[in-house]
Amino acid sequence: MSAQSLQSFQEQVSDLLLRHRSLLDVLSKMGQTNASVVRSVTKSVTECGCIELHATKQHFEPGIDLQQAKETIRKHVHGELCENCRDAITNELGRNLFYMSALCNLLEIDMDEVVRRESQKCSTLGLFNLS
Repeated sequence: MSAQSLQSFQEQVSDLLLRHRSLLDVLSKMGQTNASVVRSVTKSVTECGCIELHATKQHFEPGIDLQQAKETIRKHVHGELCENCRDAITNELGRNLFYMSALCNLLEIDMDEVVRRESQKCSTLGLFNLS
């Protein structure tokens, strides 16, 4: 998302959020929408079956370079989301983003700044960012 669209979305959420304006309500809604995202992804595996998981331990050979490591690491997901599952997951992600924006609004945090900082951290730390 561009900075302008993040800012516009954050303003839109501020205008629309009426029922859950307290910090505790927003935090609980974020947890609820996060669980809904996880549930939608899980259902695409367990109910629909459009994607399958084949999770195993990731093996890294000593001395291989970064490109070789990327080629040997598996993402464990096989198949492709069907239109219904993609739509359901996209909707749940949108609701989650809505409440993340609401939290930013309540705490007077600019979402663009959050994205900028995270991107800068990723650029600086590279592969070590999530280890």
